[in-house]
Amino acid sequence: MGVPLPRPAALAAQLENSVEHWSYLDEGTLLKTRSRKVCMTCHWFRHHAGVNCIPVLTCQLHQGLIAHGEHLTSRCQGWTDDMARQKGWAPEVA
Repeated sequence: MGVPLPRPAALAAQLENSVEHWSYLDEGTLLKTRSRKVCMTCHWFRHHAGVNCIPVLTCQLHQGLIAHGEHLTSRCQGWTDDMARQKGWAPEVA
């Protein structure tokens, strides 16, 4: 018999474990902004359920954690619009 494939929940748990070991992004990386270009609207922003289901906010580009609240008021130089905004919700396939 073969080895059973991991379930999506198992993959999510592996991701959470590695994400929680990332360090927090510092002021040198995150810049304060008063526009819609904040971490939360960035293509690289992710959130995960951490220990006791407390949300863990991350930047996949910098592989770092974002302090709570900073995702609403900060961005980095690598900010990019998400794919849905760039190309539309369901782009036409040529």
